[in-house]
Amino acid sequence: MSDVGAERALVDRWHGLLACHAAVWGALERELQSRHGIGVSEFEALEGLAASDHDKCRAAELAGTVHLSQSATSRLTARLERAGLVTRAMCDVDRRGIFVLLTEEGRRLYEDARPTHREVLAQALPAAEQPARR
Repeated sequence: MSDVGAERALVDRWHGLLACHAAVWGALERELQSRHGIGVSEFEALEGLAASDHDKCRAAELAGTVHLSQSATSRLTARLERAGLVTRAMCDVDRRGIFVLLTEEGRRLYEDARPTHREVLAQALPAAEQPARR
């Protein structure tokens, strides 16, 4: 394959990945919003907290989990806190650190929304393209 052909194939794969991401994200957004009143970022934050030790993690770690900037994660956390789904607490060891904690209401919403999330993923993701979960 020529360099131009290899480059075109690479760009085509990238565009395919973007299209798949957009389609799956859109399907998740529609179903999570209509069935549970939350968006994908909110779900991902709740799932990250539910999977963490003692239903909490540092705010900076949550940003990596939801793949948002620190400022966008802070706004997301504020929305979740106003909804009663999370609380924030200062770290006892490092006063600069802030923990985000999942509330009981947040855990209930996560548990209710998880089957919807998985159902949409199973329908929207091509089986051959599903990467192994780490």
